[in-house]
Amino acid sequence: MAEDLKIATGTKEDQYRLLSKQIEALISGEQDIIANLANIAAALKEQFNFWWVGFYLVKNEELVLGPFQGPVACTRIGYGKGVCGSAWKAGETLVVPDVEAFPGHIACSSLSKSEIVVPLFHEGQCIGVLDVDSEHPDHFDHVDKKYLEIICRLITF
Repeated sequence: MAEDLKIATGTKEDQYRLLSKQIEALISGEQDIIANLANIAAALKEQFNFWWVGFYLVKNEELVLGPFQGPVACTRIGYGKGVCGSAWKAGETLVVPDVEAFPGHIACSSLSKSEIVVPLFHEGQCIGVLDVDSEHPDHFDHVDKKYLEIICRLITF
């Protein structure tokens, strides 16, 4: 298990490449999902200084707030509601350059300007999402999508 996070430099892709290896080492051998999600959220926040990064887990037909880093957040999100609920319903990553333009956006913070949400799967079922918000418009791109999906595939339930 890794004890320290080495903050990477270089291109965004270089940073993600090193971070994904560190996350894999950090969570390997640890069976507690909450501990792993907490460390992943902390590692992403520390490396990229995202406004908000965390997980929502499916419980009783809604997404319930899980481990996160950042300001307080919405506690529950309905199926198909907001960016998180829409990614859950679609079963695919959503990249939103301008949250104000997203139909039905749930504003947990008015400071959030762009967002990426990556579904988490177990045995073919979406069982949660990774939600990352930025205070900058159009912050996320194909590199974020590629590596956040890689990181989410490292998570085992």
